[in-house]
Amino acid sequence: MESSDTAGSNIVAKAFTFEGRKDTWSSLTVSIPELGAGVSLPGVVAAKCGAQVILSDSAEIPLCLENCRRTCSTNDLAAVRVVGLTWGEISPDLVLLPPVDVILGSDVFYEPEDFENVLVTITFLLRKNPEAQFWTTYQERSADWSIEALLHKWNLQCVNIPLERFQANQAHLAGSTLPGNHAVQMLIITLKGHVQKPIADGMKNNL
Repeated sequence: MESSDTAGSNIVAKAFTFEGRKDTWSSLTVSIPELGAGVSLPGVVAAKCGAQVILSDSAEIPLCLENCRRTCSTNDLAAVRVVGLTWGEISPDLVLLPPVDVILGSDVFYEPEDFENVLVTITFLLRKNPEAQFWTTYQERSADWSIEALLHKWNLQCVNIPLERFQANQAHLAGSTLPGNHAVQMLIITLKGHVQKPIADGMKNNL
């Protein structure tokens, strides 16, 4: 499981806090796991906004999990759980996750060989939580790479969120030099035929 890309993380964090939505997220008590957390920026921002957050990274790479714990400690987020989840594996830790509203994943579509394993994990969570959404960003690395066929295979649908709708179509975000010249896309993935619940509708209206 790859760590999250910092450029994509900045964009997910920007989307989450667009137009000072901290009070909205806190009042909803949103439950959010972040997959492949890496540096954990999106999850940390979500937790700071009042969401109930679980950070995860590969169960096979203890150092990644330790990085998540260190990030929580640095940001005074003692209540944030860290669990090991490996893409494509239906493990006890995955099965026992509490109900979720939004799943975050920054640049998890990094290697084509991992694309289906990522979507297997996402599909499992969405079937357990039919109203949930998967918010993800990815950096365009090849015009030949696509998840369209896999979305169809796993009965998922996808909406592209233009970055300019939440002022993230800039070369520099959050005081960093990222995303720079990298082309980054944001997607919301749900079960096919699912009508997005108010949490996403509110985002669309604000966007």
